[in-house]
Amino acid sequence: MNKIQKFEDLNVWKESVKLSVNIYKALKNCKDFGLRDQIQRSAVSIPSNISEGFDRKGNKEFIQFLYIAKGSCSELRTQLYIALETGTIDKSIGKDFIDKSKMISAMLYKLIQVRKEKF
Repeated sequence: MNKIQKFEDLNVWKESVKLSVNIYKALKNCKDFGLRDQIQRSAVSIPSNISEGFDRKGNKEFIQFLYIAKGSCSELRTQLYIALETGTIDKSIGKDFIDKSKMISAMLYKLIQVRKEKF
């Protein structure tokens, strides 16, 4: 296992950046500007909070930012459910995004537990 030296080494950060980029691409032609902007903001919030917390260098602060990132995953999922119900986003793409956000949320939960127990 490689030593984590910077936030870019974290798999959860990498996965959340991928999800954010894919969401931006999928919604580039979306005309529902309000919902689109909310979805994009919550998606970007996930890797942003991971990186900000990591660079705070204090474990307690890092854990707090991981919780915020996890909350952003839930916010994103809620917005994706709304987008699916309103037909703003294609069902297969939306369901894939929801699954990815659940995976990222689980990764964040694991990282929080590790940081609480071992640091």
